[in-house]
Amino acid sequence: MSFNVESYFSGLSDGNQILYYKGNIDSDLITRVLDLVEEKLRSFNESPKLRKRVYNVLVESLQNLYHHAGAVPAGFEDQTSERFGILSINKIHDGYRIVTGNFIGAEETDELEKRIARINNSSNEEIIELYKHILNHQCISVKGGGGLGLVDIARKTGNKLGYVFNSYDADTYFFCLDILVNNNK
Repeated sequence: MSFNVESYFSGLSDGNQILYYKGNIDSDLITRVLDLVEEKLRSFNESPKLRKRVYNVLVESLQNLYHHAGAVPAGFEDQTSERFGILSINKIHDGYRIVTGNFIGAEETDELEKRIARINNSSNEEIIELYKHILNHQCISVKGGGGLGLVDIARKTGNKLGYVFNSYDADTYFFCLDILVNNNK
């Protein structure tokens, strides 16, 4: 039996869910989501510093979905999305939790896991140095990125990146990235 995307994400609401989206990720959606979240953060009277960090992390997260979402596997409920992704944003007791999910090919999991492990095993100072190194030496990949997104998220949050690879079928995984943006960092 394959991984159930909907069931997994329905169990993630560990606070006040301010946004939940599943479907095609395109530039219009990214703009709408960013505008909506910015408005909600203002309505919650969040500090400008926290609003900026949540917004910036959300930009990186949405860009990751847009650039790295793999093909929708045959048999998945949504066959119309070119770039299927899921986004959940929850207000939690000490900040915000942003969770994204997208399909990736099984062959991509090892490299992605190594990159995340490198980030998670680095100190804040090492992450800053890694960020600078990538900025100065980056090569743009086929998907349009230079490998800066996850490093930038870790740099801006000061937290480890939570993640899981859920096996969907023999060729496909559903990758979930779990990000905490705290009030006090």
